[in-house]
Amino acid sequence: MSRRELREGFTTGSAAAAAAKAAATLLLSGRRLDTVDIPLPEGGRLVVPLAAVEWEGRGAAATVVKDAGDDPDVTHRARIRCRVAFTVGGPPGGVSLRGGAGVGRVTRPGLPVDVGEPAINPVPRRQITQAVHEVDGFGPADGLVVEIEVPDGERIARRTLNPRLGILGGISILGTRGTVRPFSNEAYRETIRLGLDMARAGGIRSIAFSTGGRSESFLAALRPGIPPEGRIQIADFFAFSLKEARKRGFEAVWMACFFGKLLKIAQGHGYTHAHKAALDFGRLADGCSAEGLDQERAHRVMAANTAREALGIIQEAPCSGKILERVTQTALQMGRRHLGPEAALGFCLFDSGGRLLICAEEGGNQAARNGAGPWSGNG
Repeated sequence: MSRRELREGFTTGSAAAAAAKAAATLLLSGRRLDTVDIPLPEGGRLVVPLAAVEWEGRGAAATVVKDAGDDPDVTHRARIRCRVAFTVGGPPGGVSLRGGAGVGRVTRPGLPVDVGEPAINPVPRRQITQAVHEVDGFGPADGLVVEIEVPDGERIARRTLNPRLGILGGISILGTRGTVRPFSNEAYRETIRLGLDMARAGGIRSIAFSTGGRSESFLAALRPGIPPEGRIQIADFFAFSLKEARKRGFEAVWMACFFGKLLKIAQGHGYTHAHKAALDFGRLADGCSAEGLDQERAHRVMAANTAREALGIIQEAPCSGKILERVTQTALQMGRRHLGPEAALGFCLFDSGGRLLICAEEGGNQAARNGAGPWSGNG
């Protein structure tokens, strides 16, 4: 399937806006809708189907099944439910948002939502409020409270980075566009930004990046003094993450990874996804030969199918340490292009079993002034 054939979906913010508008429509006009038309944050409209619209006590409720389209999203098919009721003693003409069961609550500073508030980001808040204000019959004398709940939200949130970000008890209501472009990766980039903001707000000066859960766990075992909020999984977003770290003025950045990612970085790939960044094993073989690898092994490296296979061949040779040093130093040079000269930068290379193969670092201008390096700790 080509990219243009991939189906777009909509965000949890749009799902909540649609459910809120449908429930408010039933409450204010008695009309029960099958679909609802909502505004999008960046302009335009979206028609969203409704799974249920019903009276509930003195209020009304509606449910939308979140549709992520062809984007790989853990919230796909989650049920977003909004209950709407008249505000008792509240300000007329206002819409108050609350988070119910399955919507996370912010417990740490550094996010765009204050500590103690439900994890409903500012853009979806505005989108939901605007959608409710569009309902026929909503007037200046009315005040409504909208409570959002996600019945399975707490379980879904375990598969997200919310617990790491200090968002507990459920998922976040997100979406800056209102729609989800398949494989856009914007949600992951936003998570990286939020993690960096939280670390900065917490006074952390040195950041530890990892490509995923395993490399992070290996780094955490190696350096148990690194606080969890100072460890950020960046997946394939190497260049992006370094640039964002540079914007926030961190003094040191280090990276935990496996050989395949390290090699892609050394070969100049800022985004290391398998479908976007192919390894050049011929180039690797040339570098190995320059460090003394014999011809027979160099040919095997050139013919390797995976980075793991190439690493195994390299490790057979007496010059393996020199080769890994060469690759790591080249990766440092590539990383410096994105991080700039100020912060220190380091790489930790692990094998698949968690054994540290090499750790290389170089100081930045700021780190040198402050006596900090990638392994000097946080504080």
